[in-house]
Amino acid sequence: MIASEGDLRGLMRAALDGDKAAYRTLLDRLSQHLRAYYRGKLARIGRSQTEAEDLVQDTLLAIHTRQHTYDTDEPFTPWVQAIARYKLIDHLRRNRLSVADVPIEDAGDFEARDDHTGSESAHDLDRLLAGLPEKMRRAIRFVKLDGLSVAEAAQRCGMSESAIKVSVHRGIKAMATAISQGKGR
Repeated sequence: MIASEGDLRGLMRAALDGDKAAYRTLLDRLSQHLRAYYRGKLARIGRSQTEAEDLVQDTLLAIHTRQHTYDTDEPFTPWVQAIARYKLIDHLRRNRLSVADVPIEDAGDFEARDDHTGSESAHDLDRLLAGLPEKMRRAIRFVKLDGLSVAEAAQRCGMSESAIKVSVHRGIKAMATAISQGKGR
């Protein structure tokens, strides 16, 4: 069963209000959508169904841990799609894959798209990062944006691994607070 934006949004609102049955239904429906999305994307570049399943689980976990950031006055599916897209990008980076690995007949999926939303998001992210102390900004950029390991980021920053973890955690928390107060726009 394909769930509409209204259905998913209603389930998420109910889940945020503590309805456990609605939350289970939401996760089941999202699993179906995410599985189809990842299988399609990964099949085009010759990757396994197992990787798609791993991405589904990673994305559901990210949705669970970030559910408090969802604004119930906003559409739900774009929020989920953004998380899914970033999880796919992270997966490709970790596995040293890129758009260059996509067969030429599938190249159209990655070209000729209106990217103003991406540039607006990048601008918002830059504004949020600018509000952080330099150490936090660098830690987040290295670990979350550049995909370096905590050890690699620690070495580049001249900090301990635990200091990097703390900086990333506190920086993301500060950015989430800024977003909830409308300072990221």
